[in-house]
Amino acid sequence: MPTIMITGAAGFIGGHVAREAERRGGLSLRLMSHRRPPAGAAAAGPATAGPGSGSGHGHGRDRGPGAVVPGHRTVRADLSDPGSLRGACEGVDVLLHCASQIGGTPEANEAVNARGTAALMAEARRAGVSRVVYLSTASVYGRGAFRAARPEDLVRNPGSPTSGSRAHAEDAVLAAGGVVLRPHLVLGDGDRWVVPGLARILRALPGTVEGWAARTSVITAQDLARLLLGAGLAPAGDLTASVYHAAHPVPVTVRTLLGAVAAVAGPAADPAAEDLTAVRARELLAARGIAAQGLDMLTSDHWFDSDPVWRDLRCTPGPDFEAAFKELAEGYRRALLDI
Repeated sequence: MPTIMITGAAGFIGGHVAREAERRGGLSLRLMSHRRPPAGAAAAGPATAGPGSGSGHGHGRDRGPGAVVPGHRTVRADLSDPGSLRGACEGVDVLLHCASQIGGTPEANEAVNARGTAALMAEARRAGVSRVVYLSTASVYGRGAFRAARPEDLVRNPGSPTSGSRAHAEDAVLAAGGVVLRPHLVLGDGDRWVVPGLARILRALPGTVEGWAARTSVITAQDLARLLLGAGLAPAGDLTASVYHAAHPVPVTVRTLLGAVAAVAGPAADPAAEDLTAVRARELLAARGIAAQGLDMLTSDHWFDSDPVWRDLRCTPGPDFEAAFKELAEGYRRALLDI
């Protein structure tokens, strides 16, 4: 029975990974959390807590999708405090690193994502962990238009302290012989970033922007959890790359994505009322105090080729976007009441 440690296990993606591992069975789980333990888990190991090692890919901190079946060991540790990591990886076979600092000060991002991941990799090497998988983000590429883009054809150009420090975390993982997954937009129970952010943009604009014709890559948190766990357990010979994009293979038009969000976000402007230029849309968002970064991702293609990860892991993608979002709609409807 392999022992898997999941960092950020109380967070958005980490919580989904823990639940997916529980469903799969035959695994011994060690759940690392820097604040509250995942629901139902037994506390053990280092008992330090501190700021800043929340769940990955911009999904907030300590907002997991629900309880984990009792009986798994919880390790309390803080990536910004390397001393608290001592012994955390002892007896671990596979490390799924899903914890990241999202937002906050540049110093906090550097402490958690860059230096914290480097310290965690040192501890993993010392303990003899055989496989490390890191949940990164496609935002390490910065701005641009991406069409069926492959990791080997792209150059990282992070545009924020968070994405820059996560690029440094990638370097530490790759230097340790690990595997990196880069999703773009992640949807699911516990999402406090993607759909709420899209809802704010929709409510601030009196119509479409350049027809919302761009295509974008999305994945559900459940599918992403399957890929993270699969990458951790796959035979080494099955992995043909050390960096993978992680998304549903079929991109979604922004018009389709925003139409689904509008259906659960409540009243919004009639999209047929006006088709704005991107420049005008930025002006309107700025007047409402909404950052234009999200708009940039909606007006140019962000389509990342993810076929290799599904092929190498011999996984079948879940339902397409429209079918998957129907399953998530009621949860989002409730979550967006306060947006």
